[in-house]
Amino acid sequence: MKNYIPAIEAAIEKYIPSGNYQEQHLLDSVRYSLNLKGKRVRPSLTLAFAELCGGSAEAAMPFAIGVEMVHTYSLIHDDLPCMDDDDFRRGEPANHKVYGEATALLAGDALQSIAYATMLSEEAIRSVGGERAARAARVLAEKSGVLGMVGGQEIDLSLEHREGDIDLVRLMEEKKTANLIEAACMMGCIAAGADDEKIKAAERYAHGIGLAFQIVDDILDVTSTAEELGKPIGSDADNEKNTFMSLLGLDRCRELVRELTDEALSALDIFDGDTADLKDFAVQLANRKK
Repeated sequence: MKNYIPAIEAAIEKYIPSGNYQEQHLLDSVRYSLNLKGKRVRPSLTLAFAELCGGSAEAAMPFAIGVEMVHTYSLIHDDLPCMDDDDFRRGEPANHKVYGEATALLAGDALQSIAYATMLSEEAIRSVGGERAARAARVLAEKSGVLGMVGGQEIDLSLEHREGDIDLVRLMEEKKTANLIEAACMMGCIAAGADDEKIKAAERYAHGIGLAFQIVDDILDVTSTAEELGKPIGSDADNEKNTFMSLLGLDRCRELVRELTDEALSALDIFDGDTADLKDFAVQLANRKK
């Protein structure tokens, strides 16, 4: 999976407007957050599923970049004082600490529109066809929108400073975290022309690793260090947030991560191609330390 990262990072720069613009300060803010060195989990999954379904990573790249842009916008907004109020992201100052709150807000807005312009670009349509491009973009819009990632953030805010239940916390995290990973995997399949059964299987795989990913995040927020994670720890407890850790405890959280990872692995059985890397990736995410 790591082999995709150089191509992803080269493509990111390609799709950011370049030139002598009056809005250069905003574009610098956009570029700053996109170039903070993350794991590139979501775009790598888009490319991996495209190749698994017989397509090419090159043809699927606009969709990989689209999901990374939407993910990045969500991180910029999450760090704002009105949300999680975090000063650091990936070991570097958060966007709003460098460019100010107003520009950071606009950078997130801009990334949304650039993402869809990328996925519906002439290049994307030439590579996969207009129908596939439109379907992939719609999946991302639905999974990241008011009934998806954004809706999950609203549930998160509504749970602050009051007691929640595990079913509502699970729904919140499915929307906030798993939905965008689901979109990434599904878009790879769609770009490659896979049938609905494989698209659904990719969604199940992504749901398993996405929810496991978030539970591990909750665990690390309690058990890790800021130096290891590259971001503050303990913020969930400080903000009195309802999390898997606060409601279930460490042992049950670890057990749930194993169950979700097994569900993800079984979802790959439908695919004819080599799924070894995707299986290894699911296991590595479950066992990560940062």
